[in-house]
Amino acid sequence: MSEEIEKIKCLIIGSGPAGYTAAIYASRADLSPVVYTGLKPGGQLTDTTEVDNFPGYPEGTVGPEMMIDLQKQAERFGTDVRFGYATKCEFSTDGSLHKIEIDGSKTVLAETVIISTGATAKWLGLESEERLNGFGVSACAVCDGFFYKGQEVVVVGAGDTAAEEATYLAKLCTKVTMLVRKDHMRASKAMQHRVEKTENITVMFNSQTDEILGDKAVEGVRVKNNLTGEKSEISCTGFFVAIGHKPNSDLFTDQLDMDETGYLITKSDSTQTNIKGVFAAGDIQDKIYRQAVTAAGSGCMAALEAERYLAELEG
Repeated sequence: MSEEIEKIKCLIIGSGPAGYTAAIYASRADLSPVVYTGLKPGGQLTDTTEVDNFPGYPEGTVGPEMMIDLQKQAERFGTDVRFGYATKCEFSTDGSLHKIEIDGSKTVLAETVIISTGATAKWLGLESEERLNGFGVSACAVCDGFFYKGQEVVVVGAGDTAAEEATYLAKLCTKVTMLVRKDHMRASKAMQHRVEKTENITVMFNSQTDEILGDKAVEGVRVKNNLTGEKSEISCTGFFVAIGHKPNSDLFTDQLDMDETGYLITKSDSTQTNIKGVFAAGDIQDKIYRQAVTAAGSGCMAALEAERYLAELEG
């Protein structure tokens, strides 16, 4: 059987806010974009129950519905949205077509590629954590902290991200308890000092999560002391996991420039990667903001840059 090969102008890998926004702009520019959704259509937002901070939703919305809205908008302008995922990439360094393998069986030859594969939050791996995800369990304080205003919450983590999440939540919540597995924090000294100076943050060292308590919503956390084995319970309504994110960039190793943790590196004030015609948008290249609205903004940038790149090729 001969291999199926398709040639397209603009291939978008990933279907979160960055991917769908790129698709909206690319379709309106007559680039006939094709979006391959990946194994999780809609990305991380499909795990988010309530979204109150994305412009255009005065009453708020829920993550899955928002992603359906973005998909429909992209399709209205002619975007071809397909369920499937990239399994192999061969990016061209001489300006010729980029070769992308889809589902291990089909080859796409693309003039431009926009990578919006996002990042995946790291979790503790507890059954209760998965069951209560979206019902008190979150991996983003900026996204969900508002819902816990005037309440008590717990943050798990010891690095800069955990310290930032804790200090952010401390402005909204009456009490923030940080659970740190070791006898010290990994966060920078500046962030540690900020935590220490915040009166309503309590840090519990040598402590790890034994179980998240609650049937339909978070009601508390059972904590185990690593040194003594003693267990105790903390009452809370929110449980924030801040142990980091893993960018979904393994597919691009040894081809695209990335930092030590795997985030794709783009040129200053641009979504352009080190390979011409290949752009990166959203959480795959953003380890600072990680918001739907910033991802959407970079998706817009990627589409505009792809359009300009093709215009320059055509002369």
